[in-house]
Amino acid sequence: MAVSAPPESQLAQLAGMTTISIDTGDLSVIEDFASTGLITDATTNPLFVAQAGTSGDPRYIAFVDKAIAYAEERRGKRPPGATGLLRGLFGGGAAPVAGDEEVLELAMDRLAVELGLEIVNLVPGYVSTEVDIRASFDTKESLRRARRIIAMYEAAGVPRSRVLIKLAGTWEGIKACEELEKEGITCNITLIFGFIQAVAAAQAGARLISPFPGRIKDWHSANGGEATYPPEADPGVVCVSRMYEYYKKHGHEGTICMPASWRPSRGTSDPKFILDEPSALAGVDRMTLPPPMLEMLAATRAPLPRNLAPETAAASCKDEAVAGGQIGESEFRLAMNADV
Repeated sequence: MAVSAPPESQLAQLAGMTTISIDTGDLSVIEDFASTGLITDATTNPLFVAQAGTSGDPRYIAFVDKAIAYAEERRGKRPPGATGLLRGLFGGGAAPVAGDEEVLELAMDRLAVELGLEIVNLVPGYVSTEVDIRASFDTKESLRRARRIIAMYEAAGVPRSRVLIKLAGTWEGIKACEELEKEGITCNITLIFGFIQAVAAAQAGARLISPFPGRIKDWHSANGGEATYPPEADPGVVCVSRMYEYYKKHGHEGTICMPASWRPSRGTSDPKFILDEPSALAGVDRMTLPPPMLEMLAATRAPLPRNLAPETAAASCKDEAVAGGQIGESEFRLAMNADV
């Protein structure tokens, strides 16, 4: 009897049906996984930037110094030193003194870009850089910061086509995205917790959304739902599947569905549950995964079934086009408030 060859790793299987992004700011880890050819994109967030700046690694210390020098040169004012800067920016110390805020904001944006400039040399696809979350309810400020970030990348020779500007999935963030996409600045609408946010983002022309299945599951578990679920019944998995199917049915193929932020559907007592949600969403357009999950996938040889596919998604969708294809602000806010 012939012995069949063992199946390829689940990481390779997943990469064959879903584009994979790595969710970290650790350059060495990004480089290691990118060298496999299975990781194409990278996502960062302010926490990763803060961790890089305070890590003590000489590479990251240099990023902080360059960011401060950049802000000094353009604003003609010396902000606090590296440690004080990062504490002021990320809430670990006293608020900056009057007049320093603009310098600190510029240095923060530049620090995120310095990290991104390294990452674009490691991955062939998108690098996501986030607009200061404090601008989430201010369309004008979100636009200003996003354009400034893109200008920094372009001045360094990185085309805007390589960068995804991360904006919160608020009404104001989505409206900023709508303007930016018209300018060729591609956007990642993040902090997606509900269906209506996904619909509004697609209607605004967002290049990508980042729904958070794990956070959705957490909310349901804390508000009358079950503590654990079979993966296919996990409220986060169900919600992301619904978004994916809606996009395929209603002509939103130009908006990528890339879930992030994961939880074990069946609880945390057994390590094998850690991959519940990514496995249940295998086949979604893209997903961004932290290094520990990527390592688990790389070490696992069991077959990984495909659960989402474009050719069957449209037929599975039960939703009609929302608001005739163009939702308004009041409808958006009402749907957000009613989403339980």
